[in-house]
Amino acid sequence: MRNRKMLFSLIITLFLMAGSALYEKLGLPVSELTDHSAVVQLIFPADRYPETAAHIKEAIRAGQSRICTIHRGGAEENRKHSLHDVPTKKGYDRDEWPMAMCREGGQGADIKYITPADNRGAGSWVQNQLDKYPDGTQVEFVVK
Repeated sequence: MRNRKMLFSLIITLFLMAGSALYEKLGLPVSELTDHSAVVQLIFPADRYPETAAHIKEAIRAGQSRICTIHRGGAEENRKHSLHDVPTKKGYDRDEWPMAMCREGGQGADIKYITPADNRGAGSWVQNQLDKYPDGTQVEFVVK
């Protein structure tokens, strides 16, 4: 009986440790990891990508959505619509909010010139965080 209780305690401890590690690593609430019908909250690291973070906050304050509904197949078309009248600028990327991969992106997206390192680093980080979620998943961006 005592061994059974110890085993049960060990399993619970491992489960809690794994959940805690997922939360820290992904920046996502553990309760959202298995429920795609709920809005997933993504904590965006302003300290790592300050220009992109500032742009997201500015765009949301200006009325853009803080929710991104993942729609990877529409990214190319959205990008074409959002950037069509925004000229390129040497040494800068054109950052879009909402992002092109979001159903909310495209025509009317907020565009800001930011450095390539910040923009591309942020894009890669977001992609890595959202890879496991299917199209249609709603993601709330929270900049911290």
